[in-house]
Amino acid sequence: MDKNELVAIISPSDSFLAHSLISKIEAVGFGTFFSHGTIKEIEPMRDDIELFIFFSDGEAEEMTETLVYLKDLANDLDRKIIIIGDSGEHDPAFKIIPEQLVYASFSRPLVMDDLVKSISTYMEANTGENAKKTILIVDDDLTYMRTVCEWLKEDYHVGMASNGVQAISYLARNKADLVLLDYEMPVANGPQVLQMLKDESETGHIPVMFLTSHGDRESVLSVAGLRPADYLLKTIDKPKLLEKLRNFFNK
Repeated sequence: MDKNELVAIISPSDSFLAHSLISKIEAVGFGTFFSHGTIKEIEPMRDDIELFIFFSDGEAEEMTETLVYLKDLANDLDRKIIIIGDSGEHDPAFKIIPEQLVYASFSRPLVMDDLVKSISTYMEANTGENAKKTILIVDDDLTYMRTVCEWLKEDYHVGMASNGVQAISYLARNKADLVLLDYEMPVANGPQVLQMLKDESETGHIPVMFLTSHGDRESVLSVAGLRPADYLLKTIDKPKLLEKLRNFFNK
């Protein structure tokens, strides 16, 4: 297990239970990160956190800002949250954290072995060789972009951007293994955005596949010097796109 793939323990207090959990998690081989719930503490570690564990400790209502941040972060990074607390304490957290982002919830008295088993199951399925690849889709056609996102989200972490500026902003905050880039966008078209990515050291290594409505030889040759990873017609269907991506990542 890569120690940079962390389980974040978020507790407003330095409780014995939280620190006991840290010891248990580390004993089974996973890295941990403890935070009292301040955004300033969590933000520098965001890219390394694979799972969030939130101790409500009766203070969830006072941690609205943290919960909103966790919700946005988990949604952005395609991560999950485990909520721990007495049944009456779950309500404030669940008002903010949507059900689809909650991997599990545990009430007190806590059965530590059950919690650790749940954490292990999640981490083993989502890290290391089993970790999902991240794909960023860049397209000004929001309907098409959301359709492709729906096709991919079961097998990949998916980000979306409607233009080149948003794409660069996303990649400044998130890792990506592949960019699916619309060739025909207004303002800055696909080749221009690809050149922008190539010019930045942080993004220059990320492979890019063009999505286009035109498969003519002239269009393909015009961007050959930028070395895109592939050139996909937008008429491609879901099975063929998934096959293309599987073959690409299997290389």
